[in-house]
Amino acid sequence: MNQPVRIAAYFISDLHLQDAHPRTAEAFFRFLAERAVHADQLYLLGDLFEYWAGDDDLISPFNAAVAAALRRVADAGVAVFWIAGNRDFLVGAGFASACGLTLLAEPHVTTIAGTRVALVHGDAECTSDTAYMAFRAQVRDPAWQAQFLALPLAQRKAIIAGLRDGSRDAHANKTMAIMDVTADAIAALHERSASDVILHGHTHRPALHTDGARRRYVLPDWELDADAPRGGWIAIDATGAISRHDWDGTPLPRAAG
Repeated sequence: MNQPVRIAAYFISDLHLQDAHPRTAEAFFRFLAERAVHADQLYLLGDLFEYWAGDDDLISPFNAAVAAALRRVADAGVAVFWIAGNRDFLVGAGFASACGLTLLAEPHVTTIAGTRVALVHGDAECTSDTAYMAFRAQVRDPAWQAQFLALPLAQRKAIIAGLRDGSRDAHANKTMAIMDVTADAIAALHERSASDVILHGHTHRPALHTDGARRRYVLPDWELDADAPRGGWIAIDATGAISRHDWDGTPLPRAAG
């Protein structure tokens, strides 16, 4: 009987975990307990949370439960890695320690099972959205973050709620093309990373894009509390083969537009 090929790494992003979406959280916990715990590595490529106000918000029972679930994966011997998203860029050393994971700067370039990959969240490559790029530069500035994190937690949450409302209004007036990664940014990432494979999330437009030998995999967002549940992950097995899967584990086609 053929044994299944070991999974070298799983990749997920854009779960937007929150108390208000219990089915999504349950599916994530199930993924960790049934799949991620058996892999060599797990990469969280941003927007794991709907928002993150600072590591002192680990006092929240929901956030503590997420951290505990990730810790169980790490304690099982899985190397867990984190790249910040546009919703949870304030994750810091306290959260990393609680979860037993390693924070990565982006782009992160690594070789997994003989496959050289460049890993990003994806928002930095949406260079046509100049308003967002200016906002991103501001909130990623260490001085801005230090000043913001010095505020009381309740005040930070109130500010974030206002920013989220403003973001929804701004998105309503932007085209999908403006909010997607640009060809120039992706080409530049391929060049400077010397990698033929890029994995990212952020855009909520899951696909495999090919350009000759170059491949770009876009991770799906997770939303299992909606009428049409969606989500999924990408895996690299021990042979270096890359596969895409729906939230229930169903394999997706290896080729797409």
